[in-house]
Amino acid sequence: MAALGGAALLLAGCQAPPANTGGMATVELDPSTRGPAGGVGIEGQDILAMTDQMMRDMLQNPLLVNQGRPRQVIVDAQYFQNLSSQRLNVNAITDRLRIGLTRAANGRIVFVSRESFGMVAAERDARRRGQVDVGTVGLTRAQAGADYRLVGRINSIDQRNPRTGVVQRYNQVTFEMVDMERGTIVWSGLYEFARAAADDVIYR
Repeated sequence: MAALGGAALLLAGCQAPPANTGGMATVELDPSTRGPAGGVGIEGQDILAMTDQMMRDMLQNPLLVNQGRPRQVIVDAQYFQNLSSQRLNVNAITDRLRIGLTRAANGRIVFVSRESFGMVAAERDARRRGQVDVGTVGLTRAQAGADYRLVGRINSIDQRNPRTGVVQRYNQVTFEMVDMERGTIVWSGLYEFARAAADDVIYR
């Protein structure tokens, strides 16, 4: 009897799960195009478009490139604010911009990692105490300082028609590179668009 019960359980475990008739099969999407769950906010294709646009614009600025000595810049999300009505991980914007710039600049800009400050400080301290050797590039007096740092804001203006339920949103993303000694702005960029939909999506 126990053997029959075990065989029944084994047979049940091998059966295919019921089809998800109310769902949707997984599909591969091009991140540069709108997907089936698009809404009125900032989405993947917008992040690709805006970072590509800002990257091209920055690499044409003579204050950032074509200098005798490459400028040292910080591109991260610490001073990049999301003030819009949409929930958004701003690291998705700044990380893609920094990585794209690092690859395209090809040494014309030096990128400083403030996120790694503690890690680098610990390694420098271990070297100076003799716990590890100095590696292959030698010692420096201090960690790299920044000539310029990226700041930015995401703003939005929302409208809703109570009669039709249509939602409209104006999205605005600003980028600026600030001189870290003088406090002046050496470069600015703007990305903006507006969309409307009868049924918006939930952004997470």
